[in-house]
Amino acid sequence: MSKNSRLKIKIGSSFAKNEEQAVQELFDQIDQPEIEAVIFFCSSNYDLDKLGSALKNCFSSNLIGCTTAGEITSRGYFEGSLSGVSLGKVPGDDVLKIHSRIIPTLKGFSSEQTETIADSIQKDLCFSSTFDRDKMFGLLLIDGMSILEEPTIALLHRQFQSMPIIGGSAGDDLKFKSTQVYSDGQFISDAAVFSIIETTLPFHIFKTQHFQPTENKLVITEADPKNRIVSEIEGEPAAQAYAEKLGLTIDELSPMIFSSHPVMLKIGGEYYVRSIQKVNEDNSLTFYCAIDNGLVLTVAKGVDLVKNFQQQLSEIETHISRPILILGCDCILRRLEAQEKTLFEDLKKILANYNFIGFSTYGEQFNAVHVNQTLTGVAIGD
Repeated sequence: MSKNSRLKIKIGSSFAKNEEQAVQELFDQIDQPEIEAVIFFCSSNYDLDKLGSALKNCFSSNLIGCTTAGEITSRGYFEGSLSGVSLGKVPGDDVLKIHSRIIPTLKGFSSEQTETIADSIQKDLCFSSTFDRDKMFGLLLIDGMSILEEPTIALLHRQFQSMPIIGGSAGDDLKFKSTQVYSDGQFISDAAVFSIIETTLPFHIFKTQHFQPTENKLVITEADPKNRIVSEIEGEPAAQAYAEKLGLTIDELSPMIFSSHPVMLKIGGEYYVRSIQKVNEDNSLTFYCAIDNGLVLTVAKGVDLVKNFQQQLSEIETHISRPILILGCDCILRRLEAQEKTLFEDLKKILANYNFIGFSTYGEQFNAVHVNQTLTGVAIGD
């Protein structure tokens, strides 16, 4: 990043186990004048009551954050850390403004509530009088165990006039018990924090997935979208039909098979990944996304994760010639694949070339869609 950048970026991490020490170490690394906001990601292994209180006491700026299934910075993939970035402005040069609103209860979240949020934010806009997709984008951090990402992101995208939105579902270090977002000194579940980032700087939102569609199709004939369960595929028990498409038996299905062979859904001419979580006792399949009756899904095949990641970051530079910050929401299944295939060092070498901050998620959001096994993000230029 150029020293003459109009947006000052400082990224830091602490691995201290004591909550107050971790916050102080992060503060010492990222404190700077004219901070507009701090975005942070933390392990769920901290005492979150103590961590939330320490964060509020230490930072006076707008704090946006959540628990994770791992943290990611330019220095690589972490676990058990408190990692964050401060966004500082040059005095007298107002180039970025962040408007954050908490959604305190996801259950029952309605179009009326999204309208209230939109009206509140619109009154505070600094660089525009209306929601201008060329001057602002949205960031959603949401409870990853809520099973409510789909309706939430759909309502927000519709209300905010198709503004570009990226986001990630909070994690809890693979415990799958409680995932939380930060709000005014507390970590809370069944909640989300939605932010509109206005900026006069160039930006580009993106998604990347290291999968391609095959010729194998699956027609969903019985599903419970609310609980993300598919009971039947083409009239057969879902697990049996899926296994047959792969030339396997049900007993051979495993998390690694699911991560290597997710399915894809075509929306508006583009493929989005839908990942399988597990086989249930009745041979139904639980997914990480909602699946409706009648959908035609395509079995996917993987490509090289490292090469795909490098290609995506190189492609970003065709839109943003000098990214000063890349914020990424990266699926936990991608992290587990990287761990299984010992790819962390290769990925670390790529990350070292960028000011990157992000986290491993339990799901990702891109515009109006909730997806899996994807990296969604935004690059901000100089």
